[in-house]
Amino acid sequence: MRKNGFFAMMTRMRNITRWGLMRNNCTENLTEHSYDTAVTAHALAVIGKEKFGRDIDPGQIAAVALFHDASEIITGDMPTPVKYNNPEIQAAYKSIEHAAADSLLRMLPDDLQPQYKVLFAFEADNPELYRYVKAADKISAYIKCVEELRGGNDEFRRAAIQTREAIAKMGLPEADYYMEQFAPAFSLSLDELQEEDPK
Repeated sequence: MRKNGFFAMMTRMRNITRWGLMRNNCTENLTEHSYDTAVTAHALAVIGKEKFGRDIDPGQIAAVALFHDASEIITGDMPTPVKYNNPEIQAAYKSIEHAAADSLLRMLPDDLQPQYKVLFAFEADNPELYRYVKAADKISAYIKCVEELRGGNDEFRRAAIQTREAIAKMGLPEADYYMEQFAPAFSLSLDELQEEDPK
């Protein structure tokens, strides 16, 4: 395995298409999803810090989110209904994800690996903080559903409802704040977004 191939592999996120079981008006690749999740995770951490007094580093949370699905470069994207169909499949897939992440880390020079291992192991090592990434991941999926529905694609109607319910069930006040304050804007057109707020 090449010790200088890590970043070349990261660029291959753009080749991994998400939502494979659904008809899409606009396809979404893993690079786009990772960016959207990182922006949202950073926002949740900022909200946590400024609105709820949390001791959290938004930059670290954003960095973790950028790499949260990196193993899918090797495994591909497994659709949620399959991935979470039963505990055995879920456990097996987690094991495959860990092996894929280890493979990616080995593509870095030895002295750089520890910095990236922190990001790849963040879920196991910091589950409370990783909740921000999980919430951002769900919010990113919800926004994708909203965008598809705006384009007239009813294929995403049930997914939007289920994903919104999943976000609410997380019990993360920062996510609830984001969904109340910011999520509605994703249903607006460009012209509506640029209008002045009504006084």
